[in-house]
Order: sequence, then structure tokens, then C-alpha cells
Amino acid sequence: MKIGILKETFDGERRVAITPNIAKQLIAAGFEILVEEGAGEHSSFKDSDYREVDAVVEKRGVVFHEGQVLLKINPFDEEDLKLVDKRQILISKLYHKSNPQLIQTIANKGATAFSMDAIPRISRAQDMDVLSSQNNLAGYKAVILGAFEMTKIFPLMMTSAGTIAPSRVLIYGIGVAGLQAIATAKRLGAVVEATDIRSETKEQAESLGAKFISVDNEGEQSEGGYAKEASAEYAKKQKEAVNKSLFQADLVITTANIPGRKAPVLITREQLMQMKNGAVIIDLAAAQGGNCEISENNKTIVENGVKVIGTSIDPRSVSTNASDLYAKNIYNYIMHLTKETTFEWDLEEEITDETLIVHDGEIRKN
Repeated sequence: MKIGILKETFDGERRVAITPNIAKQLIAAGFEILVEEGAGEHSSFKDSDYREVDAVVEKRGVVFHEGQVLLKINPFDEEDLKLVDKRQILISKLYHKSNPQLIQTIANKGATAFSMDAIPRISRAQDMDVLSSQNNLAGYKAVILGAFEMTKIFPLMMTSAGTIAPSRVLIYGIGVAGLQAIATAKRLGAVVEATDIRSETKEQAESLGAKFISVDNEGEQSEGGYAKEASAEYAKKQKEAVNKSLFQADLVITTANIPGRKAPVLITREQLMQMKNGAVIIDLAAAQGGNCEISENNKTIVENGVKVIGTSIDPRSVSTNASDLYAKNIYNYIMHLTKETTFEWDLEEEITDETLIVHDGEIRKN
């Protein structure tokens, strides 16, 4: 079976779906690997690195024509789908719940598509979970970006000219990104507080040194390991509980996303107007509408002296590490789906069932 690795075309994207090391492992497992020219150049992987492991480097059209399985990170776009035919299997993050037109176009092509963002949050799928591997890096980069944008340092520092108080960091959402943000900010010496709709995250946050801001969440539950959309009553309680910390914070990092839905607004314009002059908000949910009311994806907005930075793909700024982790996830996923390089199509198996969105032109998941 021939697996085609495509160059990412999403604006600003620097990652690649398969690295030379993982290409080597797939080849050892019996697959043939085709790589589009320049696919790994922004992640510091040269075409010659792929050739050295016996992958074949070809022009884009050849990879589309010969690849039986086509791999990407971001969703296949309109130009990609013009080159896809019904014999092919597509694997990428499709975000199928919020991209119905994309899924319909794939179905119209008669192709098959698996969505990496639909990997279920179960223990045996952990080594395939691209959202966790990439969000881990996003949490780290959010703190580093915040440190760069702030006009203060993180740690307590005692100098001959006086003592510098540590910065205060507030983190909304204690998932993978939030936990890594807590750990990174603590290592840099900040005073860290965190909040989440899921009460079960309290112990995790505190184990990393953060103060957990408790909110009465009776009736609020998580779904499939993700936070579900909060009720209006809970959102009001959260604002009241968090406001004191929010208004004192030097850096705020928001990470709350709900799969297939608009991101919840956690910081309103009214709250922003009461924040410290010079505070920075890093909104990792900006691509899905943002956790801050005024956020715009890939834009920096300054209002009332508060700098709001909307971003969602920070892993691209550490593309070598991000590509390596994504590639390992993909390798484990492909090995799970196949036996002796042939797809098993076991629709009774949970991972296969949850991630197979389109099968031979038939839409299975909406």
C-alpha cells in the first residue's frame, strides 16, 4: 500500500504529517511512502532526509495520483479535493462536526476519510491522540508567548534596587494545554491560578502547584473527556468566582474548546475593561470564536491597555517537535487500523468506528 504525505497549504502552517524517522518505520512495516517535494522543509526535514530512509519524493500531482492513503494535518481543502478520487483513503484532522460541506464534498468524490481529531479519549487510544500531543505544545508555547509579550518578568527577584514581585498567571481550562501551561508558568516562577468546569481537574491543577478556583458545578459534567458547554447559571457563577483573580492577573491563558461547537466566551468585554493595564490574554480558542469576547484569530487587539492575542495553532511555531509527535500518533493509528498493510475495517471496534467519518462515499458521522 502506498501512503502519500502531502505538503500543508494552510496559511502559516509549518508542520508535516510524517517525519523521516516515522517514514522509515512505516516502510519497515511494509508500506511504500511517497512524499510531496518540500513537505518537511519548514520542520527542518529536507527531501534528502526522506530519500535516505527509502521514501520516494515526488511532485504534488504524482503523490495524489499514486497514493492510496493520503495524509495531512489540516483538513483537505477545495484544491486538494479536486485531485482526490474514489479509490483513496484520506486521513487528517477534518473537524467534521463543524465542516459539513467538506465532508459532503469528500462523500461526493466517493472517497473514504478518517478524522484524527475524532480519536476517542480512552486509555488504549492515548498514543494516537493528536489533540493531546499538539495541545501539550500549545500550552507550553502560550506561556512563552505570554512571557515575551508581557512587560514584566515571571519570577520573584531580589535585587540591590529592591524586590520584584512574581507575576500572576490565570489559566482557564485544565485540559492537556492548561496543565502544560500551569507547569511551564510555575517553572518560570509565576504565581498560578486555574479554573475549569470539571471539578475532577482540581487535583491535577494543584499537583502542579496551581491554586484551583472552585465554582459550584452541580449538574455540570464532562463528555468523552472534554468539558461540555456550560449552563448560563454556571457561566455567571464562574465569572463571579474568577473575577478577583482575573483583575489581578498579568497573564491570562484561555484553552476552553468544545468539539464541533463555538468556543465559550469566558472573558467578556465588560470584564476586560476591569483588568490591569498591561495585562496579556493568550486565547488558544480563537479559531473557534474565542474565549475572550473581542478575540480574533491570528490577530492582536489592544483594548483598555490589555493585549488580547488570538491564536490556535501555536504548535506550528515548534514545528519540528509538533511534527514528530503528530507523526508518531499517525503511525500508531495506521498500525491499529491495518493488518499486514491492509485496512481491517472493523466497525465494531471503538477507535475505528469513531474516526471513520466517510466510507466509500457514505457519510457515517455528522
